[in-house]
Amino acid sequence: MKSAVNSFVFLLVCALALWTRLYKIEEPPHVAWDETHFGKHANFYLNRTFFFDVHPPLAKMLIAMAGYMTGYNGTFQFDKPGDKYEDHKYVGMRTFCALIGCLVVPSAYLTVFLLSGSVTASFVASLVIIFDTGTLTLSQYILLDSPLMCFIMLSTCSLAAFRVFHQDKHSHFSLVWWLSMATTGFFLACAISVKFVGLFVIVLAGINTIADLWDLLGDLKLTKLHLAQHFAARALCLILLPAATYLAFFAVHFRILNRSGNGDAFFSSAFQSQLIGNELYNCSVPEYVAYGSIVTMKNHRAGGGLLHSHPHLYPEGVGIMQQQITAYSHKDENNKFLIKPAQQNFSLELNASSPIHYVKSGDIIVLEHIMTRRNLHSHVVQAPLTTRHFQVTGYGENGSGDANDFWMIEVTGGSKGDRIKTVSSVVRLTHVSIGCSLHSHDKQLPKWGWEQMEVTCNPSSRDPNNLWNIEGNINEKLPNGDIDFYRPSFLESVVEAHKIMTQVNNNLKPKEGEITSRPWEWPVNYRGQRFSGVGADTFRVYLLGNPVLFWGNIVWLFVFMFLYVIRAIFLQRGKQESNDVKAYRDKMSYAAVWLFAGWALHYLPFYLMGRVLYFHHYFPAFLYSSMLTGVVVEFVLQSASQLLSSGDWQREVVLYSSGLLGLTTVILTSFYLFRGLSYGMEGPLSDNENSTMYGLKWLDSWEF
Repeated sequence: MKSAVNSFVFLLVCALALWTRLYKIEEPPHVAWDETHFGKHANFYLNRTFFFDVHPPLAKMLIAMAGYMTGYNGTFQFDKPGDKYEDHKYVGMRTFCALIGCLVVPSAYLTVFLLSGSVTASFVASLVIIFDTGTLTLSQYILLDSPLMCFIMLSTCSLAAFRVFHQDKHSHFSLVWWLSMATTGFFLACAISVKFVGLFVIVLAGINTIADLWDLLGDLKLTKLHLAQHFAARALCLILLPAATYLAFFAVHFRILNRSGNGDAFFSSAFQSQLIGNELYNCSVPEYVAYGSIVTMKNHRAGGGLLHSHPHLYPEGVGIMQQQITAYSHKDENNKFLIKPAQQNFSLELNASSPIHYVKSGDIIVLEHIMTRRNLHSHVVQAPLTTRHFQVTGYGENGSGDANDFWMIEVTGGSKGDRIKTVSSVVRLTHVSIGCSLHSHDKQLPKWGWEQMEVTCNPSSRDPNNLWNIEGNINEKLPNGDIDFYRPSFLESVVEAHKIMTQVNNNLKPKEGEITSRPWEWPVNYRGQRFSGVGADTFRVYLLGNPVLFWGNIVWLFVFMFLYVIRAIFLQRGKQESNDVKAYRDKMSYAAVWLFAGWALHYLPFYLMGRVLYFHHYFPAFLYSSMLTGVVVEFVLQSASQLLSSGDWQREVVLYSSGLLGLTTVILTSFYLFRGLSYGMEGPLSDNENSTMYGLKWLDSWEF
């Protein structure tokens, strides 16, 4: 009987998930919020054009595949939110995200059931997730959130299944034991291959694995060989398999994106030499650098920018008001500099009949910015951000300047007189008068510097961020050279990609006018995020959790902590429980603690992060708190109905059922009231009595 009820309820919640996620999936028929980013990324995959993003590639590749399979051709530009899709086939990508978002619900149901054995707990947890407007909204658009939540929940469900098989010693090393552990490892790799937030569920799995191994270590009946087999099995399925899967996704990513694109400049010159259409591909640049060459110089650190200038001056009060010199992560004409000897008649060097003079280590050179004809210059004035360094500017007129434009170029690890090679020579530029070295790092200038990276002159010559290489080299008098040997290995490319992703991710800043938030705001649903539209004449979607469910989760979380502490005190004081009661409470307590740990691991680390944060970062943690709610509700309903029924089992059933029915009614009613947040609001705003949302703006910080 219980099995039949369980199957029916499971199918019911799956059907509800499909209905809520696929309803009105085509609306709005325009770009909403971050679809402008991830739709564009699908274009890049379909066109095989290299790009850079702070997130790993799996979800973006899956979205692109969904678009390809449903007839999308990768031509819509996704320029900005509000752009009409018109005849472009966007619904397939939204449907894929919705379907993969649907998998969150059965995964949550099975997780709670495996941990608690309760159909009611699983049902309540599923209802909270299904009818939360925020989770629903994130599942209906071309975003990374639904794949992320899906793989986190599949990882959690597989881990819970493995825990069940692990507790049955007779199933150790059986087929289902191996499958549950292997699927856990695979889905862990998938989770972190969508966003690095997937690391939190890996930590959850790691804690559980350590606890399992610790228990096994204390089992004196196990032989050393048997114990070693347990260690090896976990190393294989939870370390080697996820690592291989993760690397495989990057291998596919690099294999698809083999054409030069706007992400090239984030990566090293050696990496760029692999991209079809890049100026470094197939030896399309001279091997050596000569005077008269037009060069681009790239900071040699991972994610280093290209030396750059533009006609704008440093503002008043920031050093001397001369032309800005920055580092820029995109290629354009303002990255080009003419390399000149410092103390020669340069007009002779430009004569077509004159001999070629190669730039050598130890030479004194001048770098003239091509677009503005000003020279790279430094002086003993504080840099804008790094005040212990000196300011670097563009100075002079028509290529003429002064002695503060002189730089000595040296090849690191080379000898004086060595020729400077394109790409492969790692060089240091030392200011002749001051003795400082040209330097760049990941500090971004304010708006006046276009948020490009600061370039300074560093008094410390040993800083690795003082190193540069010549990336572009244009000189009609020089033959092209063979640079195949510069290309990095696959693993070197993966390491470089991760260094750049980490660096850029840590420096993310909000877009102009964008609403950011802090972690304390998330559980209390303090502020949402506009997805589409603002005014009364627009189709409006607003990312906000269902307030009844969000606040209910917080209440049940505190109820859990209270009950857990009270029971611990009673047990410590010697209170006795019958075997059946103890078994039930131990099981529910274990399930609740397990899910509470999942919530804490996916929420609390955000307090330590310095990067920009958004409300949608909370939703993986919300899934765990919703599952915890299901477990605590079941425990409270069961305990309260038993207490109030005085041993009358019929009265107990009525009380239990009434409580469950009442809670279900509250969940459904709250969703009905706030459904417009997800499915769209049109007409008057919420402060107008004719609005469908009138009276529902319970907090002033909500913006609908």
